[in-house]
Amino acid sequence: MKVLVPVKRVIDYNVKVRVRADGSGVDLANVKMSMNPFDEIAVEEAIRLKEAGKADEVIAVSVGVKQAQETLRTALAMGADRAILVIAADDVHTDTEPLAVAKILAGIVQAEQPGLVICGKQAIDNDMNATGQMLAALLGWSQGTFASGLDIEGDSALVTREVDGGLQTIRVAMPSIVTVDLRLNEPRYASLPNIMKAKRKPLEEKTAADYGVDVTPRLEIVSTTEPEARAAGIIVGSVDELVGKLKEAGAV
Repeated sequence: MKVLVPVKRVIDYNVKVRVRADGSGVDLANVKMSMNPFDEIAVEEAIRLKEAGKADEVIAVSVGVKQAQETLRTALAMGADRAILVIAADDVHTDTEPLAVAKILAGIVQAEQPGLVICGKQAIDNDMNATGQMLAALLGWSQGTFASGLDIEGDSALVTREVDGGLQTIRVAMPSIVTVDLRLNEPRYASLPNIMKAKRKPLEEKTAADYGVDVTPRLEIVSTTEPEARAAGIIVGSVDELVGKLKEAGAV
């Protein structure tokens, strides 16, 4: 069974994001980029399935700019077997929208015929949480979202999901789309030998046109602003004083 893992190049989660002076978007000049943390967990889970003998091949896929090669090399260094880069934009400030990404991924799925697609539940740059669900709809496949546990049993997958009331376990027929949450696993660090080996692993380049997908944006970002600074807190001496302050602020 092949496992397909989409990965996205985003601003590193340790970096403090800055808005450009003209409010036209986020400043990416000299900013460290890395793999989306949720996608890192998806790659790790796919590799674990292969190590357990439940998958034969792990294919990492990225849709975006040419610089996403670095992100795919990270996935290859972690243990993915090969990678596909679909160049859908020339400008690093252009974020390909989830529907276009899902359509491209659907084309790749049709070509590669994987038994399972494991995605991060969302990207930390836009928090859309939509691509996996859209892909499932386009393919007509079953889906399990927000997975904190995943096990393959024959031609079905057991997915443990985090819901408001606790944990929910569902069985989905394969082929299937699974989007993963933070508590599924702890991604491994790529060792130096594996980083060197990753340079020799196949990385195929495609374009959105190869899959007949129009990536013209449907959404327009009007402006981007910094969040308001938090006001300084105060220390109160009693519960009564706390309630009084809350009343003054109109919170109760």
